[in-house]
Amino acid sequence: MKRVLEPSERIAEVLFGVIMFLTITGSLRVATAGPDDVHTMLVNALGCNLAWGLIDGVLYCMARGAEKGRGLMVLRAVRNATDPQQAHRLIADALPSVVASILQPAELASIHQRLLQLPEPPKHVRLRKEDWLAGLGVFLLVTLSMFPLAIPFILMHNAAAALHVSNAIAIVMLFGLGYAFGRCTLRNPWSRGIAMVVLGLALVALTKLFGG
Repeated sequence: MKRVLEPSERIAEVLFGVIMFLTITGSLRVATAGPDDVHTMLVNALGCNLAWGLIDGVLYCMARGAEKGRGLMVLRAVRNATDPQQAHRLIADALPSVVASILQPAELASIHQRLLQLPEPPKHVRLRKEDWLAGLGVFLLVTLSMFPLAIPFILMHNAAAALHVSNAIAIVMLFGLGYAFGRCTLRNPWSRGIAMVVLGLALVALTKLFGG
């Protein structure tokens, strides 16, 4: 069964949610923060992650629609090509370069014939149920990723201590994301974990620097 979201996509969305929350908490002045300040900060963080989760989910669905549209255009071009060699080039260009490089002309011709035998393609691109579920998954990942970081502010009365614990959780999450990314890309997961912590903190600093 095909995954709704690939591991790299899930990692990217959780990373985005963590960075958004860290950017909001970084604006909290813990030395003078009271319960009302912490409550306002949490509401702002939730609203920000909800908004960006929704935007990111919509953009994901739009990207899937564009990807399907490109595939449909290639299929139509292949089926309408009058020159078999042109059709073969279109097929090869649509495939990953590693795969295309090992295909023989006879294999490209076989793929061409199979594409010609397919039913008439639809006139318009339509997103399938799994595409909408993936968009919902993007929204949920961005939104829910903030809750482990928000728990210290909910359970602890001291804002400074809560911020330290929340930041520690964020570092653990960033390391875990980098570790998982290293495994996905066949790189050293420990070095990728450390790199993700550095990258995440740098992105938060840049976001705050530019007024985010």
